[in-house]
Amino acid sequence: MDLRADIPACDSCAYLNTGASGPSPDPVVEAIAEAQRRHEFDVCSVDHYTAAAERSEAAREAIADHIGAAPEDIALVDATGDGISRVANAIDWEPGDRVVRTDFEHPSGVLPWRRLADSGVEVTELTCPGGRLPMDDYREAVEGARLVCLSSESWLHGTRLPVREAVEIAHDAGALVVVDAVQTVGQHPLDVDDWGADVVCASGHKWLLGPWGAGFMYVAPGSLETFRPRHIGYRSTVDPTGEGLEYEPDASRFEVSTNAVAPYAGLIEAIDRIEAVGLGTIESRIERLTDRLKAGLGDRCLSPDAYESGLVAFEVGDTDAFLARADEAGIVVRDLPSGTIRASVHAFNTADEIDALLELC
Repeated sequence: MDLRADIPACDSCAYLNTGASGPSPDPVVEAIAEAQRRHEFDVCSVDHYTAAAERSEAAREAIADHIGAAPEDIALVDATGDGISRVANAIDWEPGDRVVRTDFEHPSGVLPWRRLADSGVEVTELTCPGGRLPMDDYREAVEGARLVCLSSESWLHGTRLPVREAVEIAHDAGALVVVDAVQTVGQHPLDVDDWGADVVCASGHKWLLGPWGAGFMYVAPGSLETFRPRHIGYRSTVDPTGEGLEYEPDASRFEVSTNAVAPYAGLIEAIDRIEAVGLGTIESRIERLTDRLKAGLGDRCLSPDAYESGLVAFEVGDTDAFLARADEAGIVVRDLPSGTIRASVHAFNTADEIDALLELC
């Protein structure tokens, strides 16, 4: 399958910003439009709620198969940050509880824990030089912690974290583990059972090349009863019209009420297309292209020399001037809070696009 041929954005620019938001192929957008059309126009012959439930179940099945989970362990949420925030609001925190996070978490993995300070929850920020998890410091930091929030890949460095080892250390210390996997899904194979984390949150709009609004979270069955969501609605409970409050016995307890069905039609199509290309093929092509980019950047490259991901951070001096030149040349990259530039290289990119970026550096 020629992934690039179906992405209209590739006709108008050199798009090297998938780590922020991936450009969807035509069939993904068509699936969204058709699902929305049916939902709004076929009202006389289709029950909205039954149709939406069927679409949601199909999405859970596609997501679960892609990440090595069971459908009942998947909750549909708006985005990665939405999932992390729901976790933060589903634990009965006590004063003195402590959360450990790295210093390269996205704001989605920072702000929910910062808000808990009002409840007496402490946050330990672990310094990770170069986007690497310092295992001795990490082991010490998680002792006595209630929860660890960890990205599977650093959005600032392009490094991949030893998630399985980190989870084992945290669990041995008695801490829950929430993983932000948004930079992994669609770029690398993912088996949540192998990771062993309590919760894994991600979205379909980056490397999966799906639409915005199609986020998801995996909740390990053994950890489910730990969570009593405060963000609650009729989809969260067994009997929403009854007198009691009995949460659903699976990950759907994190869902609330009616949500958009069309984005998940697009996500199903996006997953199908990524799997048709094959993650092995995607990884090998990204590796070749990032090797080319890093070789051209030389000492300006801030990401690992060896391939780890399609995220490549580099120095340019004046970032605003560089972005202006890139915009004029039709090349889409982004700046980072550190004052550097990041290119996100996906399998649909080309060697010519890499060379065009290097000419600006």
